[in-house]
Formats: sequence, structure tokens, C-alpha cells
Amino acid sequence: MNLLITTLATFIQIYTVLLIVRVLLTWFPNIDFYSQPFAALAQITDPYLNLFRSIIPPLGGMDFSPILAFLVLQLAGDWLLPTLKAIFIF
Repeated sequence: MNLLITTLATFIQIYTVLLIVRVLLTWFPNIDFYSQPFAALAQITDPYLNLFRSIIPPLGGMDFSPILAFLVLQLAGDWLLPTLKAIFIF
């Protein structure tokens, strides 16, 4: 069970880095997200971000959904993982 929790923590860290890269790349309008490797990055991160885009629509042309997405990932990493560790490891 410890391996599963460690794997989940590593996944959250890697996914957070991918989201940071994705958000930073949106600041460059000449990047084509239909060409590789940007298309792969968009395919990995957009489904998660779209969950929050349906909750928080863009305001004034700014997309604030990544803020909520990062917050949820942080809560998962900071609260959920230690709770799972406490439950499954005596």
C-alpha cells in the first residue's frame, strides 16, 4: 500500500509540473497546440483543466480555472495522501 501512495504522490507532482508548463505556454500566442510535443501536453492536461473551466468561465479574456486546478492538486497532495497513509499504515 505504501508503494501505491508513493506512486500517487509522484503522479501528482509530475502532473503539477505539466500543468505549470501548459499554463506558461499559453502566454506565447505563436505556439501551435496542434503540433507535437504541444499536442501531447494539451491532450494530457486539457481534460483536467476543462473540469474547472466548466465551473469558472473566463472572465475578461483571462482563464482563472488553472488556479482552482492547482488548488485541488495541492489539497490532494497535502491532505489526501497523508490521510491515506495514516489509514493504511498503522
